[in-house]
Amino acid sequence: MKITDFSQPIRQSSKGIIIIFAFNAYKFFKRFFVLFIAFGVSLARKKTFASLTPQTIILIIIGVLIIILIIAILKYLNFKFYLSNDDFHLSTGILNKDNTIIPKSKIQNVYIKQNFLQQIINVVSLNIETAGDEKSEIEIKALDKATALLLKEELFTTSNIRSEEIETNANVRVFFKVSPKRLLLEGISQNHFRSFIIIASFVFGFYYEFKDYFRELKLKQRLEDFITIDGDNIVNFLIINTLFIIVAIIVSLFFSVVKTFITNYNLEVLEHNTKIEINKGLFNKLSLSLTPNRIQNLIIKTNRLKAYFGLYTLSVKQAMVQAKQQKNYKIVAMEKAQTKNLVLKIFKSYNEDVKAHKPKKYYKYILAYRALLLTCILNIPAFFLFGNKFWLINIVLVFTCFLYVTFKYRKAYYKIDEEYVTVGRGYIDTITEIFEIHKIQSIELKQNLFQKRKNIASLNIATASEETTIPYIDKTDAMLIYDYLLFKVESQDRDWM
Repeated sequence: MKITDFSQPIRQSSKGIIIIFAFNAYKFFKRFFVLFIAFGVSLARKKTFASLTPQTIILIIIGVLIIILIIAILKYLNFKFYLSNDDFHLSTGILNKDNTIIPKSKIQNVYIKQNFLQQIINVVSLNIETAGDEKSEIEIKALDKATALLLKEELFTTSNIRSEEIETNANVRVFFKVSPKRLLLEGISQNHFRSFIIIASFVFGFYYEFKDYFRELKLKQRLEDFITIDGDNIVNFLIINTLFIIVAIIVSLFFSVVKTFITNYNLEVLEHNTKIEINKGLFNKLSLSLTPNRIQNLIIKTNRLKAYFGLYTLSVKQAMVQAKQQKNYKIVAMEKAQTKNLVLKIFKSYNEDVKAHKPKKYYKYILAYRALLLTCILNIPAFFLFGNKFWLINIVLVFTCFLYVTFKYRKAYYKIDEEYVTVGRGYIDTITEIFEIHKIQSIELKQNLFQKRKNIASLNIATASEETTIPYIDKTDAMLIYDYLLFKVESQDRDWM
């Protein structure tokens, strides 16, 4: 039944019992995942665990699930919400009752999402983020989509809200819709080192938990019988390691592509009169609204491979949004022209033709010093682990350090005009960050001992969602920028959100 009257206390859909039960059961089994694996291994070997038979263990699990179901029903019955003229009211709790009142004016964002189970039973969840700490989020887990959209509109309707922020779907157009080909290219051009670290961490963690069981399988001995490795033959050593690297790259590439498709499946950007809507996701569908006055920073990313394919990513930073949720405010696989147009949609008067300024060349020497220091530190444990053979790796490390210093300095710049600050940075990725001057929260001029001797300083500029550094510029310029930005912030009568 479609709910349209939010002035009286109402519950979410009765299907919410299923969602709450599934969520709590998942949390329970996730918390005791290692213990359940140990159950399985012990039962496979001994047909018993701690003198408990399989039948007894099954009965215990059924009992736990019944308790979780009862808790889910009680949570559902005690979860009620309603709207007054200017506030959202929520009542929750089983034994301890909590009553929460949120002024609509304090609501930072309202977004709709739908996980795989919610897709099956045809409900969505509505999440409300407030301008508080990172945990200040309320989730209504089961609403039909029409009701969720209506509630979202009502939450943004207050007596003092600007009339232009309230709009219908009459003037909505599809600004960007990703194609499977561009998603594939996006996955291929991702940072696969990050994917490799995730996979390696999982594998090593899993092995550590069950190393005794793996030892009984004698996997190491079987691998040595399959591959004959001559410890004194560096050719065999290089071949084996090369094969390992190739396999790692293939697995990481596959992981990146699959993750990109799942996260950004059917990604589309809808353009309204005064806001932008992002819809995406396969197993977890998301619908996010972006209002320009609430946006703090825009970050544009690409790299050489992405630029070759014409791929650009635009990340939107908002104030006091959870780090996990912040990742969802990302639009991938756009063309360069589309990225520019979207920036102008959000920051209407932005001008990218403002003159760019570079850090002092002393910044290069600092980068080189840091890189070479790290190389020297890595050599100490490597010498004891690998002996004299490791010196060959230094050729690669030194070349990598040279590339790091060259590209890091080349990509560093800053631009400042009447309304915006633009800062460029990056090593592998080329990163451009843009924010409005009137949304600056703090400015800090920093000088270490070495910078003082060279009459150089760095500026740390913070908005409500991000801190950005303009590194190693002339102190006189830094003071002028510092005074100028402070003057602009204090003289403009504009809200930061």
